[in-house]
Amino acid sequence: MTNQRVNSLALYGFLRPRPEYADEVRRTLSDLVGPTRNEPGNLAYHLHEQEDGRFFLYEVWRSQEDLDRHNTLPALRAFLDNLSTFLEGPPEVYFDTMISPYADSAESAPLGTVPV
Repeated sequence: MTNQRVNSLALYGFLRPRPEYADEVRRTLSDLVGPTRNEPGNLAYHLHEQEDGRFFLYEVWRSQEDLDRHNTLPALRAFLDNLSTFLEGPPEVYFDTMISPYADSAESAPLGTVPV
């Protein structure tokens, strides 16, 4: 299998905002979606809000270098540097190397289809 995206990096996790900062965290994270999706090396960026008030982020990056570059952006840095103010505790974050092809590769079924 020779697919340039097989070794993409997935980052996902939960953030639980302090109640008094929930709206600010929602707004900040929502404002990051569009610009992040347009960054070189970003393959997916999704934000979810859980019923219990936590936010779930799911990101896929072409490489660690692309993620590192993303993490230097001023708007993101301002948020990350103040996480302890905004969140009830540390974020629950996971990093993994994807071993399956990314959805837009030739080896994956088109979205909305089920291989038989």
